[in-house]
Amino acid sequence: MRAPWLYVSVTILLGFLLEPVGAAKGQRRGRRPPKQQPIDKIPALNGKWFLISVASKCQYLQENNFRVESTTMTLSSPSSRTSPLLVDTLRKLNQQCLNIRQEYQQTGSSGRFVLKGHSTDINIVVAETDYNSYAILYYQKQDQITMKLYGRSTQLPDSIMDKFEQLAEKQNIKIDNVYPFPKYGFCMTADKQLQLGKQLSSGVTLVQFTVLFWWSL
Repeated sequence: MRAPWLYVSVTILLGFLLEPVGAAKGQRRGRRPPKQQPIDKIPALNGKWFLISVASKCQYLQENNFRVESTTMTLSSPSSRTSPLLVDTLRKLNQQCLNIRQEYQQTGSSGRFVLKGHSTDINIVVAETDYNSYAILYYQKQDQITMKLYGRSTQLPDSIMDKFEQLAEKQNIKIDNVYPFPKYGFCMTADKQLQLGKQLSSGVTLVQFTVLFWWSL
């Protein structure tokens, strides 16, 4: 029989990791994402994107940003008006490459999606993109916002990096809370596959699954 403290520790960890993004005590609530220009070429977003930088006030990221792993995202556009945008995130966990499948549900508004959660949905906005080099996405859970900058390559012009930081400032996210992600050591193929929102993949613990959920948002 496992010690009772283990269950308590896991419960506390899960509650901490799954708190609203940026929900540090005493912080001001984040603003709403800006109204973006209509993203009318969703199929043009298809393919591989490198995660360049994340802007967030979440306490977990502040304390563990040294643990971030090189990450790629591959998008597959909806096949119909009712089907989801398929998102495959490839990253490492415990020296293994995991492919994390998510489904962003369409909302009827171009460039806006919803990731269904057990308790709270996450609203996702493709705020800016030129389709060929960069894309800026907003992830909103309740009143808290995380921003992510993706690139078709690992190198983006300084002008795009500056734009991302300026947009973060408008969300009351300071430069100290903008975290670059590694530009090396990317996974090429997956050792394991799992789909968030479904059942746990074989060999992935509950704690590992929770960490993956956090980092793949």
